[in-house]
Amino acid sequence: MISLHQLTVQLPNGKQSTRDIVRHPGAVGILAEDNNGGLLVVHQWRNPIDKVQLEIPAGKLEPGEEPEVCAIRELKEETGYSCTELKQIAKFYTSPGFADEEITLFYATGLQVGDSEPDDDEFLQVESISKQKVKELVDTGQLSDAKTLIAFQWWLLERQFQA
Repeated sequence: MISLHQLTVQLPNGKQSTRDIVRHPGAVGILAEDNNGGLLVVHQWRNPIDKVQLEIPAGKLEPGEEPEVCAIRELKEETGYSCTELKQIAKFYTSPGFADEEITLFYATGLQVGDSEPDDDEFLQVESISKQKVKELVDTGQLSDAKTLIAFQWWLLERQFQA
């Protein structure tokens, strides 16, 4: 699903250069607010950084899959929850200097609990965290996952402007 390409590109000064490009099908992240006002997060081992990450539920798009469909699927797979409302809140490139991965973030509400269905290679711990914990994680720099940080900051700003 992910591929590496080496391209020869023409620079603005007329010279040529080689660029390594990662092609990615895209992904989604889901900021899911439970019925008690908490946000669902998963604790997941990430091999490239050799540690457990605190993240919002997320996953890669299947070929031809719409982001909304992927978000509903990933929320169910990783947390066991389904939602009655799903709103797109952001879309961004993760690292456009070398990759075309685009993540679409969604805000999910009206959660209904069910059984999770993680992939065979996923080992997740699901937790609901409070508004105070979200603010603490953002304010103290304890988050290192970009999609989660963007989603949490969006959520905090929404609360600030609703007050």
